[in-house]
Amino acid sequence: MQLLSGDNAFAVIGAGSWGTTLANLLAEKGYPVTLWVYESELAERMQQTHQNDLYLPGIELSGNLTFTSDLQQAVTAKQLLLFVTPSQVTRQVLAQAVPDIAPEALIVSASKGIENNSLLLLSQVFEELLPENMHGQIGFLSGPSFAMEVSQGMPTAVVAAARDCQIAARIQEIFSTEKFRVYTHNDIIGVELGGAMKNVIALAAGVADGLGFGYNTRAALITRGLAEMTRLGLKLGGSAETFSGLAGMGDLVLTCTGDLSRNRSVGIELGKGRKLTEILAGMQMVAEGVKTTLSAYQLAAKLGVEVPIIEQMYLILYQEKDPRQAVTDLMLRDLKAEGARP
Repeated sequence: MQLLSGDNAFAVIGAGSWGTTLANLLAEKGYPVTLWVYESELAERMQQTHQNDLYLPGIELSGNLTFTSDLQQAVTAKQLLLFVTPSQVTRQVLAQAVPDIAPEALIVSASKGIENNSLLLLSQVFEELLPENMHGQIGFLSGPSFAMEVSQGMPTAVVAAARDCQIAARIQEIFSTEKFRVYTHNDIIGVELGGAMKNVIALAAGVADGLGFGYNTRAALITRGLAEMTRLGLKLGGSAETFSGLAGMGDLVLTCTGDLSRNRSVGIELGKGRKLTEILAGMQMVAEGVKTTLSAYQLAAKLGVEVPIIEQMYLILYQEKDPRQAVTDLMLRDLKAEGARP
């Protein structure tokens, strides 16, 4: 597939911190990029100031970036479309965009989540809405990557997954820089699920931190959380090896330990006794793990997969269970061997 390098060849859909960061990364490589901004007032400010004061303050954006709140204008005639919308609105945004997407366009998603109600991975949502002849042009970008650190030029490694190795390699070529290293992968399910479920485990790690527990507790949550991610991933057809890589363990460690993690931050506040509604009301950005917890819990129950950490996070978030009691119940589960099986 040959991608055009002329005017307006690329578009990024979603101007949160990660969407803005990736749009700027592409623009700094010399690609003319259109960034679709949901908030029209923010789009106007960004066009004037070339800064995203709401989601990525303090970062000067490339002159190769243009901004619009008109979705049709953003997607029309683009050869690459990068979707970085919150997972629970991806279906709505994509459905509006589909009529104007060029048939030859390369479609990349950098969103992380499992859709509520349908319990579909975002790859399944994309395949449901896009014509079948475009399914081979879909790729997914995931891995341990805080937007602010990427914007500040800190070395970062991520994964581009696609069923077609050539598509994955093309995404790798487009996004890679001397500070942003992209590996290729063909396990879309594993890469997607790792990116979605690590947010749920990060909530749990934050709860433990908020309760005043230490590094022992965090290590246990990360390790057993990885086991839960892997069990569910295998059930869905993913590869166990994927979860030991960047999109699995790498992203999990980052999100469970990093101070820039929104999901860990929400968990910390829950552990301190604050109510979820109060915490979310004070946030501008989305903590994907909150809604993904519901989807992951329901999906695991549907498939008969044991996910005790995710189950306790569901009870904390949606049944108002006391976080300290949740930790106690996790520790008092039936004793068993760790075994070779995740």
